[in-house]
Amino acid sequence: MTITTTTMTTGATTDTASATTPAGTAAAGPDLGIPPTPRVPARRAPGATGGGRPDADARSATGADPLGTQGDTASALPPHDPRAHGFLPERPPVRSMIGTWTRLDAMAREVAVAPGREAAVAIVERAREADELSALRQRVSRLSPRNAEAAAMRVAVIAVACGWGGLDPLAPAARQCADEGFLDLWAAIAHRIDHEQFVALPTLALHNWAPERKPRRHIPIDQLARTEPLVPIVRWAPEGQPLSRLDLLMLAATRLEAHGIWLFRLAETLAGRAPDDSSTPTALRRLVRIQHSLRAQLHSEAAGLAAAPATAQQRAVLGALAEQGALEPPVLQAADAVLGVGGRRAGEGRRQHLRRHLPVQHRAWLSAMDRHCAPVRTLAHRGGPDAAVYREAQESLIALRRTYAGLVQTAARPVSGPLTAAA
Repeated sequence: MTITTTTMTTGATTDTASATTPAGTAAAGPDLGIPPTPRVPARRAPGATGGGRPDADARSATGADPLGTQGDTASALPPHDPRAHGFLPERPPVRSMIGTWTRLDAMAREVAVAPGREAAVAIVERAREADELSALRQRVSRLSPRNAEAAAMRVAVIAVACGWGGLDPLAPAARQCADEGFLDLWAAIAHRIDHEQFVALPTLALHNWAPERKPRRHIPIDQLARTEPLVPIVRWAPEGQPLSRLDLLMLAATRLEAHGIWLFRLAETLAGRAPDDSSTPTALRRLVRIQHSLRAQLHSEAAGLAAAPATAQQRAVLGALAEQGALEPPVLQAADAVLGVGGRRAGEGRRQHLRRHLPVQHRAWLSAMDRHCAPVRTLAHRGGPDAAVYREAQESLIALRRTYAGLVQTAARPVSGPLTAAA
């Protein structure tokens, strides 16, 4: 597969380089010349307000929590720093589970390649009749946080394959249409990871791709996803066959998150900046270049995705996730939190609807970005060159979202075809 990435520097125009890499490999990310931003207190514009508890703003003032995210999360949770690896897991996902949990691993793999929902449901029912689900339910509390995330990914695969992705496992109505033993396991894992609605693309994709070879410890996860061949933990295509469109779409989302790490760093650079700050237009120009690079990356993967096989079951999974608003990658939501594109026409409720599938710490970080990037968003109502740069950043995000939507449409089509010319 030939993958085209865009390499950028701080003082020059965009240069495009093509490199031939193995399947599942992404080229190195853009070099924007942006050193890691020191975690300094965010400056607050006049009239800007901070949310959460009263002591959240005090922490922002001292630099302990410049974005005030602790006011939005449980106090027991450690602070989340998306500059380190975006919303990817801190370490490569668990490739294979051990002990009793090998059965959940095998069940997820079997359900993912089932010919239809009825066959997938039958697999789960057989596991419940054999008391395998109840045995797993009793062991949820013993899972480490990392293994709990691994179990959640497998539960998410089973839920969407069986057509249960939109259910609340604790709702009485869910018992009428889904297996009770599986719902109990689902609810227990949701409680363990403190995330009720994890059945979405972030769990299915970001926790399902691991480096083909065991990485050295010092290599960060976002760099691994950009430079190493990635293999799926749970395949939606049978072993020995090419990856399906659904597999490749989720791989594209993982790569998008890894290359988008620069966007997260620029988001924190813009947090709290005044619109007339001299660094604001520079950061916005870099944001435009990043979004153009991500769009080119998606275009480079479109042909391979269009040529990949697809089944009616996989298209049903995509349709179910789309109905729940659970397909947009977190990196696009981070750009929206800075630029305010998604909430202008659809309203703030729509934005929260898209975020509900993310972990609590990620939702808190996005909410903090909403607040602290509000001064920058006032450029939308101004004139002059800085406002023009801001509007260009918005337009590049809209184009990136349309390109990603075209990739989703290609994956959901029953026949092969080129990428929808949505952009």
